[in-house]
Amino acid sequence: MEANLTTPPKVKTGTPGMLIAARIARYLVGIIFIISGLIKLNDPVGTQIKLEEYFEVFAQDLPSLHGFFEALIPAALLISVVMCVLEVVLGVALLASYKPKLTTWVLLLLVSYFTVLTFYSAYFNKVTDCGCFGDALKLKPWTSFTKDVVLMVLILFIIGHRNRMPSRKTGWLVALATIFSIGLGVYAIEFLPPFDLLPYAVGKNIPTQMKPSEELRYKYIVTKDGKEFEFEKYPTEGGYTFKEMVLLNENAKPKITDYRVWNDADGDFTQQTFEGNKLFVIIKNVKDFDTGSLPAIRSLLKGLQGSSVSPYILTSVGGTEIEAFMKEYQLDAKVYQADATVLKTIMRSNPGTWLLSNGTVRGKWHVNLTPSPEEVIELVK
Repeated sequence: MEANLTTPPKVKTGTPGMLIAARIARYLVGIIFIISGLIKLNDPVGTQIKLEEYFEVFAQDLPSLHGFFEALIPAALLISVVMCVLEVVLGVALLASYKPKLTTWVLLLLVSYFTVLTFYSAYFNKVTDCGCFGDALKLKPWTSFTKDVVLMVLILFIIGHRNRMPSRKTGWLVALATIFSIGLGVYAIEFLPPFDLLPYAVGKNIPTQMKPSEELRYKYIVTKDGKEFEFEKYPTEGGYTFKEMVLLNENAKPKITDYRVWNDADGDFTQQTFEGNKLFVIIKNVKDFDTGSLPAIRSLLKGLQGSSVSPYILTSVGGTEIEAFMKEYQLDAKVYQADATVLKTIMRSNPGTWLLSNGTVRGKWHVNLTPSPEEVIELVK
């Protein structure tokens, strides 16, 4: 009697070189997504601001979808958190070989979405900083697009070799990554970013960052007789036609270029903000103002009167609107104005509190952590 034998399934092993390449690609993509997601989860409000820029641009450039993109703007913070958490979770799942088929296809969809955004930014010169790595690393539009294309190629390579990726029971690790990522995002929203990477962070000196860190050096690209030449100093002899001036030490540029404070009565007040101790209650707008913070803010403003710290209101709202707001909510402090984008960069909550001592940032508080007058005074002693 003959034995009923079945042929075992063939296992695709591939060449050792291809297996190693697929593994390197998997590690590289996973690590990049985890780092990118964590950096943005450290400051999800920053990613929200960037998404709002994209939605506003798309609403303007695509009239037929104007209503759709306008409707997305109020949900930008939620989209920011979901997108950043997804980056971290997918990166961990890829490294842990958790459901590799599903993970790689979702990664491809996500990076395709990023590629469309970065191409649009680069080609049409819109939203010139994609925010791919938050404020930790600024990428130029075409650099961001190239990075996404490379990631897409790597993910397609991984998909082509996904049958050689064993599916492991690592759901617990993916679940931990999900919980941690959500917790980090929520903490940053409720209490400011754990790591402040912005130029207005505690310990930063504002006047210093408004100057170049060293003398700026340029090269001049000119043409003559159909040939192109480069000079460190612009040539004095005639016959050259200017083509382009390129900054050689990009990192030496001032970190802050748009900080300015003023009001109609006093005019420019920028330099005075660097003199002595000044506390600014920042009101980015009156629409999203957290009125639950008013008792603590009123107490803070009143408690600092006559002390070594002068309290002010700093806002992008002007005219009768801010006057009516101050009167309605009984806020007693002198009001100054600043650009809305600058205030978004300084403070990720509305309102928020920002303390300067001789131009150096001594404190920054979320609306949920408004300090007492005693705490503020102690910091500038």
